[in-house]
Amino acid sequence: MDDKELGLILKDLMSENLQERKRTRRWGIFFKCLGFTYLAGTLAVFTLYDPKDKADKYDSYTGVVTVRGEIKDDENTGYLTINKTLRKAFEDEKTKGVIVAINSPGGSPVHSHQIYLEMQRLQKKYPEKPLYAVVGDLAASGGYFIAAGAKAIYADETSLVGSIGVTAAGFGFVGAMEKLGVERRNYTSGEHKSLLDPYSPEKADEVELWNAQLQRTHEQFIEAVKSGRGERLKADTPNLFSGLLWNATEAKAIGLIDEFGSIETVARDVIQAEHLKEFNEEPNPLARLADRLGASIGAGLASGAMQSVQEAFNRQKLLGN
Repeated sequence: MDDKELGLILKDLMSENLQERKRTRRWGIFFKCLGFTYLAGTLAVFTLYDPKDKADKYDSYTGVVTVRGEIKDDENTGYLTINKTLRKAFEDEKTKGVIVAINSPGGSPVHSHQIYLEMQRLQKKYPEKPLYAVVGDLAASGGYFIAAGAKAIYADETSLVGSIGVTAAGFGFVGAMEKLGVERRNYTSGEHKSLLDPYSPEKADEVELWNAQLQRTHEQFIEAVKSGRGERLKADTPNLFSGLLWNATEAKAIGLIDEFGSIETVARDVIQAEHLKEFNEEPNPLARLADRLGASIGAGLASGAMQSVQEAFNRQKLLGN
């Protein structure tokens, strides 16, 4: 192949490359315009329409407060957030009754207890507004602790409830450290300052002390359940307070729940206010849009980075050949 033929081939390749870049640029402009149109339309929808406003057009409704996931010190299931939401629901003049919708495996006994206490306080303050707990898939441990503070507990026939117990778990790494030849150096100014340190052998007196604390917390849990459920609870049921979970059918028989039902049936048939208003705070429409936009941009950046890497690899491969 002479220089002239090689030049013609290179010229054709450059021409094809230029045309391909132009096509890519045109498609890029097209998709950018399409994406802008989508964002503008989504922004308009989120700004003009918020489904949480639908209940406000009714004269009365059932307030719904959701407790979902692990109960802990955060902005979703911490007692400060949940109790604030409960107060908003009761203080609303249109609220005819309140449902605490629970789907939780439990969590902090402190936060569960504080929510339980606030539920009981609000029922005394607003006796005309009944408070019911409705269990979803699960109301275990701290989730059931909260449910016990309601006037009555409803659940689906397939729900799981109970787990009235207290647990604290950890690991011991003493054997592993010995095998690795790692020496533990721990300096404290109190005899039990390193209570149950996972890198040191267990001490019998500390294990006994810790179990005593768990037992006391368990007793407080049991007392709260007995107080909330009253005579409906068959407290002499074997293993009732052992930490076992109960199917809702069994739970109804022993007084852990009152009836079968859902949020809709309790609102419609028990409170007799079928329209629902959710009081849990959610991001405003612009914040929700920003979250979605951020996720989309992140995915786009990742995709673009991968494309750039692939193009660089292809160029290097071509040069190498």
